[in-house]
Amino acid sequence: MLASNPNLTKCPFFPTRYVPISRSFHITCSVSQLQSAAEVVNGRVPERNEIRLGLPSKGRMAADTLDLLKDCQLSVKHVNPRQYVAQIPQLSDLEVWFQRPKDIVRKLLSGDLDLGIAGFDTVSEYGQGNEDLIIVHDALDYGDCHLSLAIPKYGIFENINSLKDLAQMPQWTEEKPLRVATGFTYLGPKFMKENGLNHVSFSTADGALEAAPAMGIADAILDLVSSGTTLKENNLKEIEGGVVLRSQAVLVASKRSLIQRKSALDTTHEILERLEAHLRAEGQFTVTANMRGSSADEVAERVLSQPSLSGLQGPTISPVFCKRDGQISSDYYAIVICVPKKALYNSVQQLRAIGGSGVLVSPLTYIFDEETPRWRELLLALGL
Repeated sequence: MLASNPNLTKCPFFPTRYVPISRSFHITCSVSQLQSAAEVVNGRVPERNEIRLGLPSKGRMAADTLDLLKDCQLSVKHVNPRQYVAQIPQLSDLEVWFQRPKDIVRKLLSGDLDLGIAGFDTVSEYGQGNEDLIIVHDALDYGDCHLSLAIPKYGIFENINSLKDLAQMPQWTEEKPLRVATGFTYLGPKFMKENGLNHVSFSTADGALEAAPAMGIADAILDLVSSGTTLKENNLKEIEGGVVLRSQAVLVASKRSLIQRKSALDTTHEILERLEAHLRAEGQFTVTANMRGSSADEVAERVLSQPSLSGLQGPTISPVFCKRDGQISSDYYAIVICVPKKALYNSVQQLRAIGGSGVLVSPLTYIFDEETPRWRELLLALGL
């Protein structure tokens, strides 16, 4: 046996391999390197001080993510586009790691990342309901799509318009199941089973899934849909009850990391507050106008009589002081309100109708609450 051969010795890196004693074999490594290697072998991730945020590395999701962070004054400093690691100068203890979305989820579960931004569909597919994944912000307002079942418009499916109709088709048996092409091999079977479709087989197809039914290699597809145009152009249709989930970009974290590392929780708090403040201000405008009146109460009564002028918590009304004939007077009052973009023109018209003049409009960048609602929800979910 090899182990009993006196001319052989165990290789220190691969204990199951043996090398000749006569062969020169030099090893130089530090105690810390050996300790780190042992920790990895034993399934423990070495301690680290930095917080790691995983961001999508390519595509529209990557560009939109960087744009959002920039709008929140969290611009990513990525000097070398070939490198996978970057910084956010405003968060000194944070490292940004560019990864594929599915790898972001996997590395959150393994402990290699603390935070990540990915589509909710990706988190659901690769997280598979793992309790260590926690959604910190569930609506970053980009990457909108839905995971949906689609079938041909023709042939045996011509009059099939709902998931119930599809399940009741006599064609599907154990010997000849409904063939579904999809990349969602966890969510797909789970959805079908929950909806009573027991005779289903799943496969992945190279290239565009939309071609699978026409090629005869699948009866239906389960894929992400944005506008639905691609489905229509390939003679496919969505059916009632066939939507598995609706998705957009989300901020997700390792629950274990947030509980065990205060620095990770503090960094998450700051990122969440910046996101919330910016997203709440999106599409909101500050409207300022001057209005003649006898008192602030009288002006407030006029303003609040109009349905679009209540603002976030009510209008701000303050006297406008001017000097006339050497005397300070306040015949006018300034009204400041916050209105959404869709109500902007009507609000301006209502202000003018009750005597407002010199109306100024400016977009809002941030709206900070006294306390971010999602932060309270996060602490509750963490049991803190």
